[in-house]
Amino acid sequence: MDSHGLILTLGKVVIAAAWADGRVSDEEIDSVRDLLFYLPQVGQEQGVRLNEQDWQLLELYMLTPVGEEERQRLVVELQGVLRHPADKALAVRAIENMILADGVVTPEETAVFQEIRDAIESVELNFFSQFSWLVSEAVRRRTAAVAHAPNREQYFDDFIKNRVYYAVCQRLNMEETQLNIPDQELRKLSLAGGLLAKVAHTDRKVDEREYDAVVVALEDFLLLDRKTAVFVTEVSLMAVTAALDPYRMMRQFAQVTNREERVRFLDILFAVAAADGSVGYEEMEQIRLLAQGLNLTHPEFVNARLQIPREQRMA
Repeated sequence: MDSHGLILTLGKVVIAAAWADGRVSDEEIDSVRDLLFYLPQVGQEQGVRLNEQDWQLLELYMLTPVGEEERQRLVVELQGVLRHPADKALAVRAIENMILADGVVTPEETAVFQEIRDAIESVELNFFSQFSWLVSEAVRRRTAAVAHAPNREQYFDDFIKNRVYYAVCQRLNMEETQLNIPDQELRKLSLAGGLLAKVAHTDRKVDEREYDAVVVALEDFLLLDRKTAVFVTEVSLMAVTAALDPYRMMRQFAQVTNREERVRFLDILFAVAAADGSVGYEEMEQIRLLAQGLNLTHPEFVNARLQIPREQRMA
């Protein structure tokens, strides 16, 4: 049995079910992680563990809502890896546990749970089901039915290298709109937004002044209209957290900007950090690390820091 494939696919469906009511609570996210760490029978007991790329793939589904068509595609994928009655029972139990995670079950969650449970129960299993080549025809039929459903995994590389760009594209697709910006400029804009959001999130909270500072920074740095700057700011602050490693964003941003732009961007990072009235030690250290990642010198960092009034520098 492909225990790893079952756990990973079940994880995607669990997350899709969590989006049933259009939002994912912290309790549901914690439940997803717990379920995947401690799934009985296939996980802990057989020594199966998800690797870093697996977790990143699951995070892909946590970032933005999973719609009905995409959820159906994932359910079909899950149907294709079920081999034993125990697999079916495990899948139903995992999804039910997630639905109950936050203590409140909405009508939307109930309907989605029933839909997924029925799909799981509809899979006919027998002795030959454990041999994947014997069930391939059934899998092909199910897959054909959802062949044109959304599949965000096509953009996994963008998610890894430029998370804000990925999130911007996802939101534009959901809203069926577009920005009048060439793709390369949009990628650059998204990287800038991501790094600004990283600084804004350093102290684990973003207030209105920091939000406005990010908007102004994007307007000034890339000469954007306010509507576009607001849109990218909203997406950036949602897609980037204090815990996100900015390494790939820094590397990509350094490749698409010249030194003069990066030095100017350093001033903008400090302006965002100072928007709430002061630049604390954590923010100062975060910007120092970003400056290093952007291949800027320590004197350039110090010069940018000195642009902040002394009374606002807490470190």
